[in-house]
Amino acid sequence: MKTQGLFSKVMLGFGFVFLYVPILSMVIFSFNDSRLVTVWNSVGSPTLKWYGRLFSDDQILSAAWLSIQVAAMSATGAVVLGTLSGLVLARFGPFKGRALLQGLTTAPLVMPEVITGLSMLLLFVSLEQLLKAMFGWQFDRGVATITIAHITFTMAYVTVVVQSRLASFDDSLEEAALDLGARPAKVFFRITVPLILPAILSGWLLAFTLSWDDLVVTQFVSGPGSNTLPMVIFSRVRLGVSPVVNALATIMVLIVALGVILSAVLMRRQELRRKREEQMAASG
Repeated sequence: MKTQGLFSKVMLGFGFVFLYVPILSMVIFSFNDSRLVTVWNSVGSPTLKWYGRLFSDDQILSAAWLSIQVAAMSATGAVVLGTLSGLVLARFGPFKGRALLQGLTTAPLVMPEVITGLSMLLLFVSLEQLLKAMFGWQFDRGVATITIAHITFTMAYVTVVVQSRLASFDDSLEEAALDLGARPAKVFFRITVPLILPAILSGWLLAFTLSWDDLVVTQFVSGPGSNTLPMVIFSRVRLGVSPVVNALATIMVLIVALGVILSAVLMRRQELRRKREEQMAASG
């Protein structure tokens, strides 16, 4: 038993080292004075000059802002469509076309991104030709096409999350509200949505992260002047890793770490408040 416990601890430590040592080295070299990301310059280090150059780089800043906009719009659209799909699959029981809907909503989970990006590109090209021939409209690829493409594959993740939450949902609360005279729409917005809100928020954050991080699909459906942050970083890394990229990645890691810490603190406070309420109810 002691040997198994030691082995588990060693493997856990090895896993943490494998995952976080490269990130830690990237953070350290973001303060390096040398332009070489693998050679530490002990003369002028540590320095913040790469962070200064990062915040004066208009290309990266505009690409980051574009990525935030696209990710926010994609996550919002994916939450709306994914919540409706999850509700239909979890509540409507067997119906004609259920298997087809289930397959269509979950296909992007296993579909290679190259196939998804190529199919979306062919769709937008055909749509562009159709609109130009019928109405004379000029349909250019850009932010709109990127957003639509991101919604198509991120809504699958929202559907799975919401459907899983609704599968363990207590229907008696909705039935009680209906028995008291509430309309179905009011029950949905006053009872169902607040109770599945954690799943909706989780789906939104997951969709936002996937959209923010996507590169393959975006390269297929983007147009001139619509370069997202992953596209800019990838184009620069191909010419050699710059310490500016290290600085950018360090800031992103810091933001994610702060978000994880904040969510853990909030969850801890909610748990403590729930325990206090249970104790007060038990003592009363």
